Formats: sequence, C-alpha cells, structure tokens
Amino acid sequence: MSRPADILVIAATDRELATPRGFRTLRCGVGPVEAAAATATAIAAHRPDAILHVGIAGARRARALAPASLVIGTEARYADLQDMPAEWAPRTVPASPLLLDAVRRALPDVLTLAIGTSARVGGTTGCDVEAMEGFGVLRAAQLAGVPAIEIRAIANDIEEPDRARWHFAEAFAAITAVTPILAAEFAACVR
Repeated sequence: MSRPADILVIAATDRELATPRGFRTLRCGVGPVEAAAATATAIAAHRPDAILHVGIAGARRARALAPASLVIGTEARYADLQDMPAEWAPRTVPASPLLLDAVRRALPDVLTLAIGTSARVGGTTGCDVEAMEGFGVLRAAQLAGVPAIEIRAIANDIEEPDRARWHFAEAFAAITAVTPILAAEFAACVR
C-alpha cells in the first residue's frame, strides 16, 4: 500500500494558517526572505509531495476585488529586484501546472492572476494582487523540484494606508475555509 500524499501548507502567520487534518503546516514568517528560508529548511528536513502556500493579500483599487475574494496565483513575481538585470536572479516563478489544474477543479469560479511579492506594502508594479511571501515560497520549492502554488484572500486595497480600513477578519476566514479543501484536492492528484 502506498503512503498518503505529503502536502505542506505554508502561511506567514498563525491566523492565515488553517490546520487541515492530516496535513503538515509551516508558519514561515513575514516577508520574502523569511518565507524562502523557512520553506527551504522544511523541504530539506522532510521533502513534501506538494506545497500549498496560503494567506491574505492586497489588491489594486482599480481591480475592484471585494474583501475576502480569493485569487489563485498563476505565478509569483518578485518586485524587489525590478531594477536588477534578469540574468542575475529570476523574478518570476510559475505555479505548478498540476496544482493549478487541481485548484481550478476545486474552485472553478475563482480568479487566476499573477501575484506580486514585495517586502513592503505597495512595493509591486505590474500586478493587481500583492503579498509578501509568495515568491520566496515558490522559488524555494522550484529549486527543490517540489510543486507549489499560492492562493490569497484579499484583505485591502494596496493604496489604502489606514490599516483600520483593511478587512483582516473576512480575509482570514476566507483563506482558512478553503485551505482544507485545497489540501485534500492536492493529496488526490499528486500521488
């Protein structure tokens, strides 16, 4: 009998990290450096079959995404290196096609977009959705040959500086509600 699929669910904070029964979780910390280091360490210690990276994000006001809207990341784009020659370091990591198909099966009506990564709020350009860890997680997984994908719930307009106007509770509830569904879908497709 084959072993069950080992899905690692990663989020920056405990509030973003649902605990789906039967799956390992990792709180990677905030920002691309912490995310990459924690993910690489977890992969080296216990190589998972796939990585589901979840969390909250901001969206450009012009995109008009409602609070708690879910976004499937087709790729992670690292904005903090935008002035550096591309041959020095990659700036884009695509989501795993296998996992992207699995998410689309589980959440067929959810928007799919590139998600920008920056160490600071408002640090991305050219992306309608922005978070702080996605590129770090996906890049560490890519280097290790582990399929990975990023899913985000919208908490705020990127342009809104007043965090009291951000919708943290709704976004946390949205992402933790879908995490167990996605982890189960991944377990069925990666083994």
